[in-house]
Amino acid sequence: MLGTHLAQCSRSLASSSSARAAPLHTSAVLQAVSARVRRSQQTLKANIQRREEIERQALENRPHVVLGHKAGDQAKWQHSNLAQVLLTEQDILATPIPDADPQSHTLQLPTYFNYGVGEAEKETLFNVLPALTAESQVRLRTAGSIHIDGSTGPDPEALANAEGAVAAEELFKTGMFAKVVDLRNANARGIAYENRRRIIEAFSEPGNPTDTGRPEVQAALATYKIRNLWEHLSRSKKDIANRRSLRKLVHQRAKILRYLKRVDEDRYDRVLERLGLERSAVEGELVV
Repeated sequence: MLGTHLAQCSRSLASSSSARAAPLHTSAVLQAVSARVRRSQQTLKANIQRREEIERQALENRPHVVLGHKAGDQAKWQHSNLAQVLLTEQDILATPIPDADPQSHTLQLPTYFNYGVGEAEKETLFNVLPALTAESQVRLRTAGSIHIDGSTGPDPEALANAEGAVAAEELFKTGMFAKVVDLRNANARGIAYENRRRIIEAFSEPGNPTDTGRPEVQAALATYKIRNLWEHLSRSKKDIANRRSLRKLVHQRAKILRYLKRVDEDRYDRVLERLGLERSAVEGELVV
C-alpha cells in the first residue's frame, strides 16, 4: 500500500514539473537563437551592400589616376594648356604642303619644321643661303661676257636673263628643301622630340625657356609620357613591361607634384589646371 502511494506521488510530481518547464523546451530556445542569428545576418548583409555602394560611388566620382580627370570629362584635358601645346599626326597632316610657286615667285614654308630647325636656322636656310648662291651663280654665268662694242663686263641683258634663271632655280631648290624639313616627314621619335621641345618652352619661365629642372616642366613631361603609354597600352593590353613603366611614371609625377605643393601651393594649383589634372588624381593612395 505504501509503495503504491509513493509511486502515484512521484508520477504526479513529474507531470507537474514537466508542465511548468514546457515554455523552456529546447526547440523554443533554438528558434529564438535562430531568429537572432537571421536578424544579425540580414543586418550584416545590408551593411556590406551599403558599404559596397558607397565604395562604388566613390570610385565613380574619383578621377582616373592615369588620365587625371573623371570618366567622360574629356573637356578638362582638351582645354588644358598641355593638350593645346602638343602636336598630333593629324594636326601635322592637316597643314598645307610646302611648295614654291614660280608664277608668283612665292615660297610656302612648312607650318611645323622638323627637329633642329629653329628661327635662326630658318633665316639661314631660306633667306641667306639662297641669296648668296644666286649671287655667285649670276657672277659665274656672266663672267667674261663681251659687249657689242667690244668692251668686257656683264651685259645688262645677259645679266637680267641670268638673274631670272638663277632665281627660278633657287626658288625650286628652296621649295624642295622646304618639303624635306617639313615635320610631316619625321617619324614618331621626331614628333616626340618636337613635342618635348614645345612642352619645355611652354612650361618654363619666360626668362629661361629651356629650364628642364623646373617642377612644372618635369610634371608636364611626365604627363606627356603617361598619356603616350596609356594610348599604347589601350592597343596592346598584354604589354606587361610597359604597364610597370606606367605605374612608375604615375608615382613619379605624384612625387614631383607633392614637392611643388610643399614648396608653393599656388604654383601647384596652377600647374594642375594647366595639365588638366584634379587633386584627387595625384594625392593619396594611387592604384594603377
